[in-house]
Amino acid sequence: MARYIDSRCRLCRRENLKLFLKGDRCYSDKCAFDRRGYPPGQHGQRRGRKISGYGIQLREKQKVKRMYGLSEKQFHLFFEKADRKKGITGTNLLVFLERRLDNVVYRLGFVNSRAQGRQLVRHQHFFVNGKKVNIPSYLIKIGDVVEIREKSRKVKTIEDSLDAVVRRGVPQWLELEKKDLKGIVKGFPIREDLTMPIQEQLIVELYSK
Repeated sequence: MARYIDSRCRLCRRENLKLFLKGDRCYSDKCAFDRRGYPPGQHGQRRGRKISGYGIQLREKQKVKRMYGLSEKQFHLFFEKADRKKGITGTNLLVFLERRLDNVVYRLGFVNSRAQGRQLVRHQHFFVNGKKVNIPSYLIKIGDVVEIREKSRKVKTIEDSLDAVVRRGVPQWLELEKKDLKGIVKGFPIREDLTMPIQEQLIVELYSK
């Protein structure tokens, strides 16, 4: 699978939105998006550039794909799964993305970013219902208990992330038991729980062509 190895801050600047890909750095005055809030490249500061309807749809898809750190193939597979499920396809897609284990450990505050969550999940730092899970795309279910492995509770990145969880907050569909270093999935998120500026209907229109 292709990996993006360039600066993640360029992705935020390209999408003209802070995607919080670098954890605490995104909240500091070192954030490249705040310092240079224009697209990267030699023509980044050019004004008056017109974008077609297709271009707007493509940018929305790229924004969400980069936000969750997925490849094009992974993202399209989630879209197909969302399209087969009953309900609104765009909302189904976002709910599937939120249910990924790497996203859940990020939402619970165990890690500073989804990329960090993906790495720590692969290295088996987390249990789901008492069992090791090392698949970042694992979809959690209602009632699942996600906890930090006993041997991993002193990992500095996890400790630092938990110290900062107050600032970021935990969504209502999850419950964090900070003392026991575990989280409980109370339900699935509804559209109102997802506060990032996403227009998922544009993604549905793009893939429906």
